[in-house]
Amino acid sequence: MTNPQRPPGHVFVPAAAIGGLSISLAAGLGLLGMVEQLNSGIARLVSRDGAENFPKHLPESTVWAVTGLFAFGLAAAILGTPDLWRRMVLWISSIVLIAAWAPVLSLAAHAPDISAPWIATLWSGVCAIVYAANHRMPCDETLDSRP
Repeated sequence: MTNPQRPPGHVFVPAAAIGGLSISLAAGLGLLGMVEQLNSGIARLVSRDGAENFPKHLPESTVWAVTGLFAFGLAAAILGTPDLWRRMVLWISSIVLIAAWAPVLSLAAHAPDISAPWIATLWSGVCAIVYAANHRMPCDETLDSRP
């Protein structure tokens, strides 16, 4: 049951704000050099004894496009999905999906540059779940009206 004390929630504007802030966080950490450090650590984990050199890199625009897709898409999906457990499944599945790219990219001789999308997805999910928990979302109200 929804708590009538919580304010009504929305999907589009909060998802846009959450996605934008998640991308900003990833970009800020990128400017500080932390994203590159995380990418190097991931590359050491998925290569042979950490000595593998990756001759190919994904285009920077592709990495940031995927970052945006996951940041905005996950926030919208979580805010449009009823029940906490379903939201958690979406969030954890997205995080695991991005983490699973590292060995796949490594096998394809691409550097596993997954830190920016992973950070943005992690933060987007946290913020969307907290927002949905503190607001009466339209999808939760339709769920409560079932017999």
